[in-house]
Amino acid sequence: MPDSKMIALVEEALSAVWPNPKSELDFETPFQLLVATIMAAQATDRKVNQLTPALFRAAPDAASMSRMELDDIRNLISSINYYNNKAANILAMSRRLVDEFGGEVPASREALESLPGVGRKTANVVLGNAFGIPAMPVDTHVHRVSNRIGLCSTSKPEETEAALVKLIPEAKLIDFHHYLLLHGRYTCKAKTPECGSCPISDICEWPEKRA
Repeated sequence: MPDSKMIALVEEALSAVWPNPKSELDFETPFQLLVATIMAAQATDRKVNQLTPALFRAAPDAASMSRMELDDIRNLISSINYYNNKAANILAMSRRLVDEFGGEVPASREALESLPGVGRKTANVVLGNAFGIPAMPVDTHVHRVSNRIGLCSTSKPEETEAALVKLIPEAKLIDFHHYLLLHGRYTCKAKTPECGSCPISDICEWPEKRA
């Protein structure tokens, strides 16, 4: 069973690798982060960052995005996975922000999850990264790493989130999310984990850990 000592050891090791952890999505405002996070589903942050500069030049905020033609948004993001659905969600989300929230991104989970294309993970990303509100977004990396190293034993992302929120002090949730995500993205990879260079290999409980 993981405890505060294990949390401290993970934090010490991963904070040495990423002393100033933050989102790898490029954004300047909560709205831009929300759009980029919607785009990032089933796509890499690097790919999203290649497309958002042109998109945000055309429509940097909810008001201007809400006036875009759907085809124009599609064309600007057409090289990303599921661009048709993502373009439709971005347009509908922007119009909802203008109609119901004065064009501003709300800083509450309930309000965020009421927006088209915004689920719990996306809401958590925006809460933590745009507003500094403690949250634990769980993507495939966070879910995989948390279970591999022994922080939890869960089968669903929402279960992983609940377990981590109970285990990690609230003030450390945002940074811990980034530690786990970045560790999963660059070291504890799904198919080829680099266990030999892993900074937390000594405390990792994964039975398939490689020497």
